[in-house]
Amino acid sequence: DMKAIGKYIVIDPIKEDNAKTKGGLILADSHREDIRYRRAIVVNTGTDVEALEKGDEVYYDKSAGFDIEIDKTHYKIIKEFDIVIVL
Repeated sequence: DMKAIGKYIVIDPIKEDNAKTKGGLILADSHREDIRYRRAIVVNTGTDVEALEKGDEVYYDKSAGFDIEIDKTHYKIIKEFDIVIVL
């Protein structure tokens, strides 16, 4: 069983629906430069994180953190200050 350390948080990014431009082009989520923040579900919180719990839905800075694979499942690791909103 994994456990994040310190202020790190393990998240599972939510895949957003593709958006259409005014001209009808379909943009993948990775090409949406107008949106800086992405949604995710908290999988695990670090030992020093008190404001979040497993299962919380959050918005985080899309340029933050790094990807990791554990038991063939992909996660993103970010720091607590990369989260801007908890829903």
